[in-house]
Amino acid sequence: RDKDFVGSIPAGASTNFYDIWFNPHSHGTHTECVGHISAEHQSVNKYLQQFFFLAEVITISPSKENQDLVITKEQLQKALGGTAPGALVIRTLPNTAMKLNRQYSNSNPPYILEDAMVFLRELGVEHLLIDLPSVDKEKDNGALLAHKAFWNFNGEVRLNATITEFIYIPESIVDGSYFLNLQVAPFENDASPSRPVLYKIE
Repeated sequence: RDKDFVGSIPAGASTNFYDIWFNPHSHGTHTECVGHISAEHQSVNKYLQQFFFLAEVITISPSKENQDLVITKEQLQKALGGTAPGALVIRTLPNTAMKLNRQYSNSNPPYILEDAMVFLRELGVEHLLIDLPSVDKEKDNGALLAHKAFWNFNGEVRLNATITEFIYIPESIVDGSYFLNLQVAPFENDASPSRPVLYKIE
């Protein structure tokens, strides 16, 4: 509604004209670039110029470390079995449909350890996709160790590398190699809503 204008057919208008207000982080599947942790504005729309990749899907059950559930370097090494994909898709266990509408706030969900991210960076993974709200610990006092390690934030920053969070991989998709189409809304922002699509390789 705007003064006399109504953008809803059920309310008597001729067209639907709905507003959408959101932040791409933590509200659904989104793809982010280093601008997520950089003082300088960096746009995922600027740096993500390729949208088709060969990707590897792996499944990991996070391990208990102190009071946290974490993904370790050793788990990634075992799951990858010597492969070095340009795009990596991580499914965590348990993998129930509850992931589609679970409220993660203040639940300390699993995350990826810093050395595990260094391993992925050195392996050459440029696009990481995961079914968690963040690759970092929910409350880490702003350390963001996993994000920084993946983008090599304190070195030669990997501007073209992306992290996609809050994906969902149904059980019907088995671990292995796929053709990935990473569809991203062309917003000039550090992150954007995205729709990763996996295609089976015959």
